[in-house]
Amino acid sequence: MSSQIPSLGAWSPGGSAPAFDAASLQAAVERVREPAHVVQARGSGHVGVAFGGACTPGSGEGAYGWLGTLPPLYPEWLGDRGFLARHGVRFPYVTGAMANGIASPRLVVEVARAGMLGFYGAAGLGFERVERGVAEVRAGIGEAPLAWGVNLIHAPQEPALEARQADFFAAQHVPCVEASAFMKLEPSVVRYACSGLHLTPEGQIARRGRVMAKVSRPEVAAAFMRPAPAAMLEALVAQGRLTEEEARLGAHVPVAEDITAESDSGGHTDNRPLGALLPELVALREAVAREFPPAAQVRIGAAGGLGTPEAVAAAFALGAAYVVTGSVNQAAVESGLSPAGRAQLAQAGMADVMMAPAADMFELGVEVQVLKRGTLFGPRARRLYEVYQRYPSLEAIPAAEREALERRLLGASLESIWAETRAFWGRRDPAEVARAEADPRHRMALVFRWYLGKASRWAIDGEPSRAMDYQIWCGPAMGAFNTWVRGSFLEAPEARGVVPIALNLLEGAAVVTRAHQLRTWGVPVPPSAFRFQARPIQG
Repeated sequence: MSSQIPSLGAWSPGGSAPAFDAASLQAAVERVREPAHVVQARGSGHVGVAFGGACTPGSGEGAYGWLGTLPPLYPEWLGDRGFLARHGVRFPYVTGAMANGIASPRLVVEVARAGMLGFYGAAGLGFERVERGVAEVRAGIGEAPLAWGVNLIHAPQEPALEARQADFFAAQHVPCVEASAFMKLEPSVVRYACSGLHLTPEGQIARRGRVMAKVSRPEVAAAFMRPAPAAMLEALVAQGRLTEEEARLGAHVPVAEDITAESDSGGHTDNRPLGALLPELVALREAVAREFPPAAQVRIGAAGGLGTPEAVAAAFALGAAYVVTGSVNQAAVESGLSPAGRAQLAQAGMADVMMAPAADMFELGVEVQVLKRGTLFGPRARRLYEVYQRYPSLEAIPAAEREALERRLLGASLESIWAETRAFWGRRDPAEVARAEADPRHRMALVFRWYLGKASRWAIDGEPSRAMDYQIWCGPAMGAFNTWVRGSFLEAPEARGVVPIALNLLEGAAVVTRAHQLRTWGVPVPPSAFRFQARPIQG
């Protein structure tokens, strides 16, 4: 830029000269924790960045005009300060609840100790295992009593388990739940949300448990922004699951305090682009608040596709109060995924993912996004769903097709799978066995779900004989992450700690944000300044 820009005054150098060339500007961009002065050389008209020195308002004399000053920018300040206060955390950063304990107690504890919010992946686990996991997290959480939570996933095939878990989380005073995969408001999440509601001495409604709802559809988000329906509250009171006072207060508060816009991600996803979904939910909140003013206080966060500093910075620029990461944490050493599974993730490219039938909602045709590279799970799961749609029962499958399924795909006979499945459901929910024996099509679904459920377990256990059947939930963010960390200390799978990953994403997002700020002020920021290199960072 050669023309002179009207200045606020003059800047006088202190111990260092201003940065004008590309290399110096890139270094200046990374000094986010210092006030950055935007200056202009009076002779050439070049705009640059300076630190220290003295700024003199007015016309001023000297070699450099003072155009303005950017205050320090900390990763902690990228999101909503109210989010930090409410959840007792330092950073507006959440690790999502990866199912089957992949978001392990160890991972949650590490995240909480670092000043972030972590969710234990309870989905898909038996009730006793969830009990143990909650106890492990609580024992290790130390001085961060609010900075953790547990996943409450919608389980249309197991409503009794969903209700039992909600009751348990409420009774155990689990501080927060991540409600996910809900297609509409269900009594389970309302039971938890309203449990413990009470009035403070000042007459304000206070909560004991916090709900963070992960959604990708506006109509579902709207239900969480509003109070629970009166009929649902009354039914919960009649069942003895809420008191009359809790139900009365529940009619005056949103079900969720935080709503996460789940864009294109691993696991259950509608593949929405974040740039379309998050602004939609922000606008929806404003519309709902016109009818129900407390909805204005609901915070909107972002999830899906957040595997690089640029993506995290973009989410905050869209107005996200906080960010939720998933796929990249699955690759962390603290996750419940096996070393073999994590090694597969480390090889993934951005396009190495596909949609496949979900085990928990198989009959509904719901899909999850999974890793495609190095595993045949996706095509095999799709094949099972095609067979399920084509035939009314296992007995109706032609002999040749049945033999191919058993030998090439399932690796076991349908009879042996049903025997194992029957024994499993006999322990977990005998009603499922009775239904399957009365409904051949449901029995077929349970047998095929055996493969879908086992495939995740094989990946978690690192079963070598089933490496080609690993089901690993994964979105495009994983490939983008691998590209970003190539050549850095985070490239090796065994070096990927969940906290170093988080700190680098946040630090990088702050740097990218500062680069954008300076560019809007006329500083010729080089493109390389928008590419933060991962490095060891002290929290």
